[in-house]
Amino acid sequence: MANLKMLLVLLSLLLFLLIPVSSQPNQIFYAGFKGLDSSNMTLDGVAEIEPSGVLKLTNDSSKVMGHAFYPTALQFKNSSDGKAFSFSSSFALAIVPEFPKLGGHGLAFTIATSKDLKALPSQYLGLLNSSSIGNFSNHLFAVEFDTAQDFEFVDINDNHVGIDINSLVSNASAPAGFYAGDHDSDKQNLTLKSGQPILVWVDYDSAQSVVNVTISASSTKPRRSLLSFPVDLSPILRDSMYVGFSASTGLLASSHYILGWSFKINGPATPLDLSSLPQLPGPKRKHTSLIIGVSVSGAVLALFAVLLGFYMYRRYKNADVIEAWELEIGPHRYSYQELKKATKGFKDKELLGQGGFGSVYKGTLPNSNTQVAVKRISHDSKQGLREFVSEIASIGRLRHRNLVQLLGWCRRRGDLLLVYDFMANGSLDKYLFDEPEIILSWEQRFKVVKDVASALLYLHEGYEQVVIHRDVKASNVLLDGELNGRLGDFGLARLYEHGANPSTTRVVGTLGYLAPEVPRTGKATPSSDVFAFGALLLEVACGLRPLDPKAMPEDLVLVDCVWNKYKQGRILDVVDPRLNGAFNEREVLMVLKLGLLCSNGSPTARPSMRQVVRFLEGEVGVPDELRRQGETDSQEGFDEFLHLLDSSSFHQMSRSTYGGTSPSFTDTSLFTPTAKGETM
Repeated sequence: MANLKMLLVLLSLLLFLLIPVSSQPNQIFYAGFKGLDSSNMTLDGVAEIEPSGVLKLTNDSSKVMGHAFYPTALQFKNSSDGKAFSFSSSFALAIVPEFPKLGGHGLAFTIATSKDLKALPSQYLGLLNSSSIGNFSNHLFAVEFDTAQDFEFVDINDNHVGIDINSLVSNASAPAGFYAGDHDSDKQNLTLKSGQPILVWVDYDSAQSVVNVTISASSTKPRRSLLSFPVDLSPILRDSMYVGFSASTGLLASSHYILGWSFKINGPATPLDLSSLPQLPGPKRKHTSLIIGVSVSGAVLALFAVLLGFYMYRRYKNADVIEAWELEIGPHRYSYQELKKATKGFKDKELLGQGGFGSVYKGTLPNSNTQVAVKRISHDSKQGLREFVSEIASIGRLRHRNLVQLLGWCRRRGDLLLVYDFMANGSLDKYLFDEPEIILSWEQRFKVVKDVASALLYLHEGYEQVVIHRDVKASNVLLDGELNGRLGDFGLARLYEHGANPSTTRVVGTLGYLAPEVPRTGKATPSSDVFAFGALLLEVACGLRPLDPKAMPEDLVLVDCVWNKYKQGRILDVVDPRLNGAFNEREVLMVLKLGLLCSNGSPTARPSMRQVVRFLEGEVGVPDELRRQGETDSQEGFDEFLHLLDSSSFHQMSRSTYGGTSPSFTDTSLFTPTAKGETM
């Protein structure tokens, strides 16, 4: 009997050693995830366990998320005094971007009240949504490994580690790296999206009330942590919480992997050894369906070879040509055939709009049924390849809720195509001018101008470089299904480093929105964008174009008309009569006066976009008395510019750049390729 008992004990111990996971109420250990099911790990979204035993949270699809949680809630607090327990976790992660150097968006180690997170992908990392950000009721603790810089959440860069409590605005963050020694100079950088395994340690000391996060490219834990944040997690954590991982992709995608995971409450997590964890899958192999039988006769083989050569010649002739520079700019490169099919062969009935840069078509991507807008730059357009690349390189890396998101692009011989999110309500100008079918309420208009102001503030101050749009106007403001305003069309955008002076360029833009100093100096600046935004404010409030050659001479320039009414004390006379008096008078007065302030002839007298946003949010008031500086300079600049044009320069486009039906008065000579030798 004693031998039988001993045998049973040995069998139990053997089974314990063979099972890859050992879990107790306070401990988790996975040296790989092979063979696990829902009783070991709860997966949702696109998360899956690959045959190799690697946990894959997301794939290279756009705008998806994946979650992986330990299925049982763990006890995180002492029920007697409500004090949070100490805990320790170690895990190995790897992030493989779809395009080199372009991550999207990141993953997070997560402690949450539920496994079913009501969350969004992209910048929300699958943790929260736009309405739950910052709510104390979230009871969420996360450590993010973020590979996309988001202005909305004040990210420090596109390669950082952050500690998040109830929000995605990190309480503490640092560029990814580790300390080989104890001094600041000993820090060595790590690239999260390198595709290489990175080992992470997250430790919470309840007695000291501090969270430490440490990362390394080896299995040895550095002595100094990357992040150390003093915080008592007792108010954040509930008695029972779920622990796991979350990841998401945006317009750009990455595959996010967890190779192994260890977790323990009130003690150090079991160490992981990178060499013993499952390896990442290799790159996808390309297969060919061509199989040549070696037993065919020589004559048949020769005939087949001729036919094959002809076929390959035709295929090569019609193939998309990919040059070296195209591999670096991202985001997603579509095939020409895919976009042709999406737009039903670029049929006229799919045409959304037409302008100086070509035509925009509505399309439905065949594989995902996603509705998109495809901008096809016409063969005779003066927006050449450099401008096309400028739009890809600039907007492809910009991420803000009030920018039209670029999904991808295509270049095939002379065809240049850009693919955007479909904006269901088209461009703003069709709701303002002539006889619009739908009249936007004042509340809707005010929301749109605040959205555009937020986008411009991001371009001027929130991105890693200063981005000057150079073509802010109503036809380039798009409205989504909820009538949120989004700024689009970056074909004329210019980028330069913060603190540097913008270089001289050829004059580009649209009359009525063009700051008077630009034709003289050849320099576009954030202040010239502010001038154009001022024109936009006035046209939104008045329902009139900033420059109307059909109007009486005194009303030709909208800013002059509004200024004259302001001096007469009758500024409300210019408000769009189609509002029928249904507007907030305080807000309308503020928008009109701010429009005049932004449209000042003197660049130094104009506010910055940060000040503009503060005005629109009501944080500060617009001055009661306005003084128009540079009035003579403004008129001289305008006359200087007009003498270059004849009456034919004012032409009506059959449709606006994207979705509108109202005419846009544009100087076509302005849209010329960048001067030779000029820096993009």
